[in-house]
Amino acid sequence: MSSFRKALKSRQKNHHERSQPGFRKTMGLLEKKKDYKLRANDYHKKQNTLAALRKKALEKNPDEFYFNMISTKLEDGVHVMKKPEEEVTEEQKKLMRSQDIRYVEMKRVAEAKKIERLKGELHLLDAEGKQKNKHTFFVDSKKEVQTFDLASHLNTAPELVNRVYNRPTLHTLETKSIKGAVEPENIMKLARQRKHQYKILSQRIDREKKMFVISQKIQTRKDLQDKNKKVKVKKETPLTAAIYKFESKRKR
Repeated sequence: MSSFRKALKSRQKNHHERSQPGFRKTMGLLEKKKDYKLRANDYHKKQNTLAALRKKALEKNPDEFYFNMISTKLEDGVHVMKKPEEEVTEEQKKLMRSQDIRYVEMKRVAEAKKIERLKGELHLLDAEGKQKNKHTFFVDSKKEVQTFDLASHLNTAPELVNRVYNRPTLHTLETKSIKGAVEPENIMKLARQRKHQYKILSQRIDREKKMFVISQKIQTRKDLQDKNKKVKVKKETPLTAAIYKFESKRKR
């Protein structure tokens, strides 16, 4: 009987599933049974998962507590671990404030020294925004006022009257040779360099002012840690620190 079955099985043809008909080639491959089973199993697995989650949500106790609630928080629907807050004493806070003030003051003093060095090199010559110098000349009569010539009075060339530095007299121009750059290109180059130096100087001055304001604000926050009674007199602004009036306390 077994030999008959083997002979019968050998004579049977293999089963071939049909392919996509020619007029439906544009729709892709025809889904076979094994493909359908995979898709159906995946669909039922997802449906069972959703049903289990729905049941869990319905049966959840709203008053339930677990310790993970303390160390996590919800952000955009996702649980995120909270960052542990560092426990710092008041003395440690005061020490950190004083360290911050020392660092800012150190940087401010270094910036002030650089500013003084730049001022010594440039002498604020032709600086933009610099207050103009005023020089008053006295004469004896109104007629002299009308005929007053500044170039002849200063004994210099008319082209050099508006200069506040390096204004030689006519005698110096006649007897001595000109030193330094005399070509227009070199003069323009020196002017650009001088302008760049003035720009750096103004930036350093602004930075030094900002550091001074920062040190004042840090000192104010440090003073606020004291337990003495205080009243705010003036609010804090971007350019100034807040002003507080503290209650006078007699020291023993």
